[in-house]
Amino acid sequence: MALCRSFFLFSHLHRALLVVPSKPICFFPEYPSYSSKFANHQKPQTPFSCTCCSSSSMEAPPQGYRRNVGICLINSSKKIFSASRLDIPNAWQMPQGGIDDSEDPKVAALRELREETGVSSAEVLAEVPYWLTYDFPPEVREKLKHQWGSDWKGQAQKWFLLKFTGKEEEINLLGDGTEKPEFGEWSWMAPEQILELAVDFKKPVYKEVLSVFTPYLQ
Repeated sequence: MALCRSFFLFSHLHRALLVVPSKPICFFPEYPSYSSKFANHQKPQTPFSCTCCSSSSMEAPPQGYRRNVGICLINSSKKIFSASRLDIPNAWQMPQGGIDDSEDPKVAALRELREETGVSSAEVLAEVPYWLTYDFPPEVREKLKHQWGSDWKGQAQKWFLLKFTGKEEEINLLGDGTEKPEFGEWSWMAPEQILELAVDFKKPVYKEVLSVFTPYLQ
C-alpha cells in the first residue's frame, strides 16, 4: 500500500471563484499562484484551452479524441482524492481512464476507480453533463501514440463526482491487480491543491470540473 501524505496550505489562502462558461469553447486565465510548500514544483505556465462539448448523446464525443472518464472522489470532509503519477515527477491528478467499446461512462468510472485505487465503496453524486476535452502536448501525443498504437489528438472526458463511503484502509494504489499501477502516493486535497499540482494541459478541464461540482464541495 502506498504511503499517504497529508498536505496543508497556509491559512491566508483563498479559494478562487469558478464560473461555468456559457459558450461551448472557453479559455481560462491562469489560476492564481499560491505560496504553498509546492511552489517549487510548479513549471512555467502555458495557456491551454478547454473545449466543452454539450451533447445529449454520450456516444458522440469530438472526433479524433479518445473517450475517457474522470473521477472526482470526495470524502466526508469534502476533500478530493488525488495521487502522484509514477511516470511524471511532481504531477498529481484525480483518477481517470479510457472507456471500453460499448461501455457506459458511469460503469467505466466505477471500474477505473477500482482498478487504479482499489476503491469500490463509492456512490455517484453528480456528473458533468457534457464532454470536456484537452489536447496532448506534442511530446505526450508521440509517447502515447507508441503506447496505445493510435494517434489521438487528446482525450474527451466524461466527469463524475463520487463520494467515498468506505474506510481508508480500502485505498490501495496497487489497484485491484488487473492493471499496472499508475500512482505512487495519495492524499485528500482542497480544490486549490488539485489545480496547483495538476499538469498544465489538464488545468482548464480541472477548473471546469470543479466549477460544476462546487455546490458539493462547499
